[in-house]
Amino acid sequence: MKNNNAAARRSFLKNSLLSVLGLVVTPLAKAEEGLTLETAKLGNTITFLITSDIHAQVNTHDEFFFENGKNVFKKRGGLAVLKTMLDTLKKQNPEHTIVYDGGDFFHGHALATATEGEALIPIFNSLGYDLMLPGNWEVVYKKKKMLYDMGHCHAAKICANMWHSADDEAKGELVYPPFWIKYINGVKIGVIGYTDHLVPKRQSPAYSEGLRFEHPEANLARYVKYLKEVENCDITLVAAHIGLAQQVGLANNPAAEGVDLIIGADTHERLRKPIQGKYCPVIECGSFGSFVGKLDLIIENQKLKEFKYELLDVDPTKYKPNKDLQKVIDDAMKPLKADLSKVIGYSKTPLMRYYVMETPMDNFITDALKWKLKPDIALSNGFRFCQPLSTPNADGLIPITREFLSNMLPVNGETKSGIVTGKQIMEWAEKELQNAFATDPSKRFGGWFVRYSGMEMNFTTKNAFGKRVNWIKVGGQLLDMEKEYTIVACERDGDPKDTLCRFENVKNPTNRKIMLHDLMEEYLNVHSPISPKLEKRATATDEPDTLLTQLRGYDYEFM
Repeated sequence: MKNNNAAARRSFLKNSLLSVLGLVVTPLAKAEEGLTLETAKLGNTITFLITSDIHAQVNTHDEFFFENGKNVFKKRGGLAVLKTMLDTLKKQNPEHTIVYDGGDFFHGHALATATEGEALIPIFNSLGYDLMLPGNWEVVYKKKKMLYDMGHCHAAKICANMWHSADDEAKGELVYPPFWIKYINGVKIGVIGYTDHLVPKRQSPAYSEGLRFEHPEANLARYVKYLKEVENCDITLVAAHIGLAQQVGLANNPAAEGVDLIIGADTHERLRKPIQGKYCPVIECGSFGSFVGKLDLIIENQKLKEFKYELLDVDPTKYKPNKDLQKVIDDAMKPLKADLSKVIGYSKTPLMRYYVMETPMDNFITDALKWKLKPDIALSNGFRFCQPLSTPNADGLIPITREFLSNMLPVNGETKSGIVTGKQIMEWAEKELQNAFATDPSKRFGGWFVRYSGMEMNFTTKNAFGKRVNWIKVGGQLLDMEKEYTIVACERDGDPKDTLCRFENVKNPTNRKIMLHDLMEEYLNVHSPISPKLEKRATATDEPDTLLTQLRGYDYEFM
């Protein structure tokens, strides 16, 4: 029976992949849906309900807010709660509402990891999405699995900058249609989709084998022209998963002329009001299923007269979870529940990852690496995923479960060590600061600033590339350019042997054969309860230690 099931699954996967590959189009092809004119009930308003960067957070969780100068934690999210909310909002404009997800749905929780995203498919479909975009983490289970997971979602898929690159019959073709067209009440809407073109560098290189990416500006102007002049679209939108700074940069790029609005994602930013670029405004709608962006397009004479936008909390005190979807979620979690609910340690302080330069959560992770493997410096990427953990038990301690460990580190990688010089550390630090704070948004790369233990760094974010670092200390001593230092980081699938987590040309690279999750549990077994906090490991002369966004120079604050 087991072999029959496996064969059936392989057949299902094969048929699914063939079906998805049938969607491959030429650059000027299109995906059209609902091309019969619909009768208006609300009249002149078309509504978009927007989520993004849910990262497989299926249940209600702690969420971080910055209110009146203070950190505040509330319960938010839960996909059964989200369904009730979406269904409620759709009833306000039933014939003229589009539900859209901006990517990174299938990564970030043990349920997703254990099933390579498959358990999330019926949940996604239950939410009633009309349109979806692949995020930078959709490749985490590699190309075929991305095609399988997204191919079994009922929503239309778009992406104008991701191509097949492998030696197969689809080589050189777009993976998904570049745009989506929808008629509503006689108004023709075109949406062009873009994911992050830096996926092969941001993610482990092996994840995106068989795929090729380009910057949105390479073909945006052409598609805008096509939608307007050939398809005669009344409204042209861009759905992007490239990060807020890059999305604002795109809105200031002449390639965006003619775009009415960019619906952004990737950086988990919470725009309470749009940011106006030179050519169009930009919005971004939070993360983890904690928020829904509501965008109302007001139409007059078949043209966009104005729009109204608000960011709404997915509040479980306001919306009860949908019972049917909650059962689907609970049933999916049953095989994992006993293991994931195991408490592996406690924290006296909230674990959170919202700060750009240094976070308590990543201090915990890098401290554990340094404790176990005894390097001079322990490194970790500036990840953005993982909601906070702040709810204490009756003893005032915050339980850390295996489920939360998987949220912090969804990819249970192997640790790796090596040797670098002080000069290499300085050059690497300048490169990482450029990735996080480049004045030109197109030169930004990856998540927040890199995390570390055993090292302190002071810098000036507004300085030019190569001139940001003011000083670096290792073990309390100023960096010696000639000295060799030992470092530990993660092993990334597909990286060159002498690369440690984007640190290149490392001497004596060695796989330590210790998995991250095992190391973290061992650390907690010895050190629990922990009290991670900000320790001025990363400080700037021109920004607060608690910086919450990379976007500067605009009327925006993360709240």
